[in-house]
Amino acid sequence: MRYLNEEDLQVASRFLFLSMAIVVIQQDIQHVQKGAFKIKEPYIELLEKMISEATDERRKLHQTMRKKNIQVITLNKNDSFSSFLFLCQNREEKRNYFNPAIRKKVEVIVQELMHMALPPYQHPVSANI
Repeated sequence: MRYLNEEDLQVASRFLFLSMAIVVIQQDIQHVQKGAFKIKEPYIELLEKMISEATDERRKLHQTMRKKNIQVITLNKNDSFSSFLFLCQNREEKRNYFNPAIRKKVEVIVQELMHMALPPYQHPVSANI
């Protein structure tokens, strides 16, 4: 049964999955820094821009959550499922997520962040004189 309204649930879910995406990107930065990349700086710069975009959005979501008295609590995780408790104004809703579904949600957010962090592609100008 649904106890939270759709808007509150969307805010809390976005906060949850965005937080997971930030952790993934931070881990990716470490992998690039320790990896065998010949030129690391462009990748690290992109990932840091993505984290910046994500933390700005998460900060705004957190402010909204504080105003609406919304909390997300991790209950448990196993190989297949993760459980979270969503609290909002003395109402609570437990949600179970299939871990591959979480991965897909986080992947979509990472792609969104990448598009936000990348400048629009401009075709190089020909040097023919």
